[in-house]
Amino acid sequence: MHTRDRTPFAIIVIAALLATGYSVFPAWFSSTIVTVIAKALVVIGVVTLMRSGLVSFGQGLYYCIGGYVVGLGGQLLHVTDILALLSLAALTGLVAGSLLGLIMSRYREIFFAMFSLALAMILYGMLSRSQALGSTDGFNVASPTLLGAALTHDQANLAIYLTTCLVGALIAYASHRYFKSPLGYAGLAVAENEIRVEYLGFSPSRVLYCNYLVASVTASIGGAITALNYGHVGPDMAYWTQSGEFLFIALMGGAGNIMATFLGSAVFEAVRTYALEFAPDAWHLILGVVLILIVYFLPNGLWSLIRPARSIKRPTEEPCGRAS
Repeated sequence: MHTRDRTPFAIIVIAALLATGYSVFPAWFSSTIVTVIAKALVVIGVVTLMRSGLVSFGQGLYYCIGGYVVGLGGQLLHVTDILALLSLAALTGLVAGSLLGLIMSRYREIFFAMFSLALAMILYGMLSRSQALGSTDGFNVASPTLLGAALTHDQANLAIYLTTCLVGALIAYASHRYFKSPLGYAGLAVAENEIRVEYLGFSPSRVLYCNYLVASVTASIGGAITALNYGHVGPDMAYWTQSGEFLFIALMGGAGNIMATFLGSAVFEAVRTYALEFAPDAWHLILGVVLILIVYFLPNGLWSLIRPARSIKRPTEEPCGRAS
């Protein structure tokens, strides 16, 4: 018996509540929500790759690309419109992912993980040594506009917030539909047995290539939103610790549902915020302990608290002497 899919409805309701709540949220909380959604979009890509048996330590590569597209778009191209910058970041991530994906889709297991990490660190090294791009300090992002209209500081914050809620909802829904598509299920099959996938008429490399493109675009959009939210970009966006943070969130939330990425991102930001406030010298230790507890007691992530994994009941065998 098939259960009704409530995820699209949940996405709409949560996005609407967040959008209407801006008027009552304090400024710091609204900024935190934007951060949570931005990182969740990157983690959607991490989870997409994990579903196909790949672990990426280099999503910071596209996260940084999206951020620098926003920064350079305003500085060099004089493009400051929020929607145009997000579109440009998505397009740049798609182009970069389509090129690098031709190579990455050929690797598996630890080789994929290390190769993705190496690419991100190459970008970090190039940016940190570029004096024109601010070296290790980075540079500020130009004041954003919307549909050609100049915005005050408060108006810009509102526009970024509402746009983030809308974009987050659209990507969450599109990713959910992708997971439910034949190509999405093929990714799960590739993680189990690539040879059987080939027998079914799918190309494992093509499936992984498509998943890599999804991860590239979502990470670039997440980086672009982060740059707009903070008004600054730097090479640390591509550093390995940033990529590790995304993997951390993916493990916390789990891969059972697209909403798990947003849950993991929200819990991560909450734990880090209060850990920094009450134990600024030991917040890394606190985060590590939290992850260990989650992995030990909830191996499927925090989402298993909301939607426990269903046990598969096997049919009982009939007694040997029973007549047919």
